Amino acid sequence: MITLTHIGKQYGRIHAALVDVSFQIDPGEFIFLTGPSGAGKSTLLKLLFREQVPTTGELRIAGHRLASMPLKEIPALRRKMGIVFQDFKLIRTMTVFENVAFVLKILGMSHAEQKQRAFRALKMVGLQHKLASYPLQLSGGEQQRVAIARALVNDPLVLIADEPTGNLDPDLAQEIMALFERINGQGTTVLVATHDRNLIQRMKKRVIGLDHGRLAFDSPAPASMVVLPPLT
Repeated sequence: MITLTHIGKQYGRIHAALVDVSFQIDPGEFIFLTGPSGAGKSTLLKLLFREQVPTTGELRIAGHRLASMPLKEIPALRRKMGIVFQDFKLIRTMTVFENVAFVLKILGMSHAEQKQRAFRALKMVGLQHKLASYPLQLSGGEQQRVAIARALVNDPLVLIADEPTGNLDPDLAQEIMALFERINGQGTTVLVATHDRNLIQRMKKRVIGLDHGRLAFDSPAPASMVVLPPLT
């Protein structure tokens, strides 16, 4: 599904955001990506989105070589991905339905198809009754679930979440992670970037750790057995 081989990312002549990072994520896996601030997590996610390209090494997703991918093929790649951000990135002037169906509208799907898919995605996150609501009428946890529904509406192969529980209290964070587990149980590959140690240890999934741009560890063992590097 996702393969990184000796990936490096250099900004200018001095700053190396990633150095010789290699790992593989198989279809259907649930992975945590962690590390202290400045470890390279955000840079790695930008490479996966194809927002940036690596300076060295090779990155493949679903058989596609991202560095050499023509610009015209990037939208098709991104349609295979669902992206969830810490700050939700919902459009306040759009209803819940319009936010979730936005990508489907861009793809030219009929309104009936948009409504069917949006309802299905919102039902998955328990918010099908909020179709006509606006983001500011929802709690933080509900807004995050709408963002997850939007990420799922196009049936992605992989769901990538960047600090998805950073703005939520512990109970809501656990609720969101339980939702990710259900999504993963249906066959979607899930990659969650987080620095929340407690969350990682409770979930007991594979953990990939970065530190100063390098691969610090890759543990398939229960996360409670992983010694995480200090958050500096």
